Amino acid sequence: MADPNDKKRRAPPALRILLDLDVAVTNKFCAAVTRAAPHLLQRKHHKVLEISCHGVPWLVGWVAYMLLTTDPSLYQLQANFLYGLLLDVIAITVIKAFVRRRRPAGNESDMFMTVGPDKFSFPSGHASRAVFISHFFIYYLELSLLALPLVAWSASVCVSRVLLRRHHVFDVICGALLGIVESLFVFYFWLGQDTCLWIISIFTS
Repeated sequence: MADPNDKKRRAPPALRILLDLDVAVTNKFCAAVTRAAPHLLQRKHHKVLEISCHGVPWLVGWVAYMLLTTDPSLYQLQANFLYGLLLDVIAITVIKAFVRRRRPAGNESDMFMTVGPDKFSFPSGHASRAVFISHFFIYYLELSLLALPLVAWSASVCVSRVLLRRHHVFDVICGALLGIVESLFVFYFWLGQDTCLWIISIFTS
């Protein structure tokens, strides 16, 4: 008997064409990398990149940094970056829960700390977070010396999501665009010093 929910899950024809194209592009990209640079497919390296951009270590690590630092000149940086990280987590969770796109065929069930909507594919939370972090530090703090390493890291994270078969290409592109939007949003709604002092006091009092 047919699943009564199948009709609800069936995408419109135009969207179905886009999704099928995305799957084909993803498969061709992975096949091309396999032929041209098989050394880039070492899973352990991609797993390190996966953990390096996971939301939990970033949130826990940043809060720990806030607790260990008592320099008022850093409060705006600390509070606004935390606000951006939380914005990213909320945005990704809501979009994934709404879209509910399955991860690509070939994905292995070994992802680091997945809960709830993390099981879905669109958009890539790692891509959005990597791009947000890089964009935030490069443009808002004018860290020109770190620009190249940050761009290389965020690009590597994005590519690794496809090679690990965690995401399709379109998931990663949309995640990266979301990261830029989040960064611009934080910049536009930048928290003032008084608000940041209040936020810091929540963690330090």
